[in-house]
Amino acid sequence: MATQEKKLLVGTGKGLLLWQKEAGSWKLNDIFFRGMPVSMLYVDPRHADWWVGLSHKHWGQKLHVSRNQGKSWEHIPMPQYPASALLSNGQPANLKRIWIMEQGGADQPEKLWMGTEPGGLFLSEDRGRHFSLVESLWNHPSRSDENQWFGAGRDHPFIHSISVNPTDSHHLYLAVSCAGVFESKDGGQSWNPKNQGLIAAYLPNPHVEVGHDPHRLLMSPSHPEVLWQQNHCGVFRSADAGLHWDNVSDTQGLADYGFALAIDEQDPLKAWLIPAESDEERVPKDLRLRVSMTQDGGKSWQVLAQGLPEEASFGLAFRHGLVKSGADMAFGTNNGNLFVSTDEGQHWEAIHHHLARIDVLAFA
Repeated sequence: MATQEKKLLVGTGKGLLLWQKEAGSWKLNDIFFRGMPVSMLYVDPRHADWWVGLSHKHWGQKLHVSRNQGKSWEHIPMPQYPASALLSNGQPANLKRIWIMEQGGADQPEKLWMGTEPGGLFLSEDRGRHFSLVESLWNHPSRSDENQWFGAGRDHPFIHSISVNPTDSHHLYLAVSCAGVFESKDGGQSWNPKNQGLIAAYLPNPHVEVGHDPHRLLMSPSHPEVLWQQNHCGVFRSADAGLHWDNVSDTQGLADYGFALAIDEQDPLKAWLIPAESDEERVPKDLRLRVSMTQDGGKSWQVLAQGLPEEASFGLAFRHGLVKSGADMAFGTNNGNLFVSTDEGQHWEAIHHHLARIDVLAFA
């Protein structure tokens, strides 16, 4: 039986692009939503559904799903905040952007979670046809303090990462910029902050319980007690299900600040990220586009740069711009460059240089 070729979906500021791997090479196969900014992309492995969020300046937020791998698309009504959902200034909450979608557990084939701005978590129990606000998180006591939940480079806090424990569908984590990591052990009925050991250097008290700025949060699929995050103030790893976070930033200063993060599907000690300069500049560290990798849980880091540009570079990968599937990896930059690797980042190849800003990637 022939092996099905892998697909790579690339969400850009001007549409969704589909690359397909054929005979070992990546070929541009199709373009969807041409001219539209793609803000969210999710491939549901349970049904092979492709979800796309659009963030148009004129028409606002739009949500679409394809249940046949791009042959046709269905428009899904946008989730609505209830009238009781108010912002810290007392104004009614309105959905500004969809940041992330994640499936429920294997025993919840119809369940989908959605993270949005301004910091609302939504839940669908009918495969995305309807979403409702998870009010237990919206009404969490910490949210009432605008010094604990606040925007990070944006007007409002936003939920950009959701991880569901593959061995317990009722156990999940999410990350909020800015607020931090929250855990639920009862399917979202209650939430507790899990930020012990993190640093919020931008606050008067850098060790606050809530008020942290994770840029990306991932759970090890094979060892769900292991969590990784690329944080505004460094790289952090937890080996005890979020009870405590260890700062595993590179002692040489390279793997420290950044946005994008990928981890290995089997080995909980392996992770990849793309180093950046400070949030004021948001350019590659030392203007050299490189990937950093650790194979020992962050005790040491190595630079992976073969095939990446040697000259000064200003392109940077943002929080959903780095993905891994087996030995295949890909990342895209905010100046439209797309890179792929077939050996876990040891060698990189540029397959396009002239795209619009790339915000999100997904293997299908």
